[in-house]
Formats: sequence, C-alpha cells, structure tokens
Amino acid sequence: MDAFFAAVEQRDHPKYKGKPVVVGGDPGGRGVVSTCSYEARPYGIHSAMPAYRAQKLCPDAIFLRPRFDAYKNASQQIRQIFLQYTDLIEPLSLDEAYLDVSGSDLFNGSATQLADEIKRRIFQVTELTASAGVSYNKFLAKIASDINKPDGIFIIRPIDGPRFVRDLPIGRFHGVGKATEAKMHALGIYNGEDLKDRSLESLTQHFGKSGRYFFDIARGIDQRPVNPTRKSKSIGSELTYQNDIDDTQFMLDELRRLYLEVIEKATRKNLYGRTLTIKVKYNNFEQVTRSITLRNSGELSIQPERFIRYLLDKIDADDRPVRLLGINLSSLYPASTGSQPAQ
Repeated sequence: MDAFFAAVEQRDHPKYKGKPVVVGGDPGGRGVVSTCSYEARPYGIHSAMPAYRAQKLCPDAIFLRPRFDAYKNASQQIRQIFLQYTDLIEPLSLDEAYLDVSGSDLFNGSATQLADEIKRRIFQVTELTASAGVSYNKFLAKIASDINKPDGIFIIRPIDGPRFVRDLPIGRFHGVGKATEAKMHALGIYNGEDLKDRSLESLTQHFGKSGRYFFDIARGIDQRPVNPTRKSKSIGSELTYQNDIDDTQFMLDELRRLYLEVIEKATRKNLYGRTLTIKVKYNNFEQVTRSITLRNSGELSIQPERFIRYLLDKIDADDRPVRLLGINLSSLYPASTGSQPAQ
C-alpha cells in the first residue's frame, strides 16, 4: 500500500486530501514521524524524523495521531480482496503481502494483468492505492514493489532478473540492513555484481547462514515459497528505523501498531498466545528483550497497552537512541482449546 496510514487519514478526512499529512509526532514536542503523505515528501519529510524538524521543513503540514483500528480495518478489507484471487498469501505487515498467483488461469495466466486487477479492486473497495511488484520469486517481487510508487507496477521477467540484480545497490537488497550494508562496503561489495563475484565459502565465512541467501540472490535466485500455513512457534513483527528514535510515546505507538500486526497474523492462523515479548535494538546494535507470560491470552485483550508499557519501562528504552523495535507473541495454542484471543 502507498503511504498507508496517511492515505487512510486522507480518505477518511477529505479536507486533508492533496495536503501534506504527517502521522505520528507532535510538532511542539519530542515525537517522531511514523509516516507521511506523498504531498509531504518533497519537503524532505520521512519516517522516524523528529516531528519538530518535519514542522520546520513544512510549516503547513498537518500532524495527526495514529488510528490503528482504522488501519487494521482497511488491511482486513484488502486481505479479503486478495482471497478472491489466491489463497496463497503471506502477509508481511498490515500494508504488505506476498501473493503466489502461479496457479491462476485468470487473464490467461498473466500475473501483470492480475496485479493490475487487484490494484483496481483495492481502489474500488477502499479508495486507497497500492503498488505491485511482479516477478518470478519473492526477493525480486519485493524489490519491484518499491520502484514505481505510488500507484504503480514494476515487472522483472526471468530473463531480466540476473541483469537487474547486477546493477542493484547493495543497500537496496531486501534483507540487507544498515549494519550488513556497512559490512558489505567494508568488504568491497557495493552492488549485485560485486556480491556475485564472492564465493559461497567467502560469504558464509563473513555472514554465516545468510551467506547462502546472499549467494543465491546475487544470481536472481530465491527458492523461498509463499507459505501462508507454516506452523509457528512464535509470531512477531519488527521494524528498523532509518534514523534513531528516542521518544517513548512514539515507541509505544509503534509497538501498539506492531502488536496489531502480530494479532492479525495470529487470528489468521487461528492461534492464541500467552507470552508477550518486546525487543529493542539500540544504535550501538546491543539488543534487549523483555517478556511477560500471562495465565491466558484474554488478559492481553483487555489492556494490551498496559503490558506493552510495562515491558518498555523495564528496558529503559528512553535512555539511549533506538534503531529497531519488535514485538513477539509465543506460548501459542489453537483457538479450539477455548480461551479468549488477544486483540
């Protein structure tokens, strides 16, 4: 989806259409931008930017607090549209998913026409625009989905895959974060061609189990299936920020959003969970987790913010800049055993 949170706000409040909208943060306080509309981006505003700086860049920007229930409802509508075309759906977050349409005979098997139809249907039902990446594996489809935003489609055919990867900057590779990018650069790896020149042994030596993944994607190869039914020992969601964050309220808002994504995944798999874990990675890459296990998942459904705040307070995350936030649900059990789901 394109600028998902901001787009939902502009849809629900027509007075914001065509105007620079910033979701998250208070221009008079220490808040941080969660996302912004495309009208705000030419001013240099981006996610994780301090709100006061965003306000200086665009004094006319409209700052809004997140409404996660509205975003979740829109996400559920979109998921129902996906199911009209395939049941092989692997969600990544509220606003992004992989779809395997290789078995579809619609449009004479044209994935590109099918993607265009799904985009059209999403807009018809939700009044929101989406962008699609069409390719023969997950890695390339993910990369392609970011190229023609907003409201676009980009196709990478099998014959073009290796050439496309060759010229791709290493920081654009899905799965390469800031730390891995810096390590790649230190090794003289700046693009796909440099990566392809490295042997499997060399990549495994420097990147462990990820070495095989990097070796394959440098050649346009990704064998991972779209798998909506894999058995989960835990269900989680996390986000690495372009700029470090230090605002506790923003962290709480983000963890609440990540929690809703996790609950959506759990509900789709007909699972409940009793253990809630939050993860914080500081800007020096030190990682800390804190967990709480409850008697049943129903306790989470009453006041999830209470437990999220409790765990965040135990980490003292406001003492140092944070680069990653994550939330995880474990101690999973089937809904048929009869407890109440976390919501």
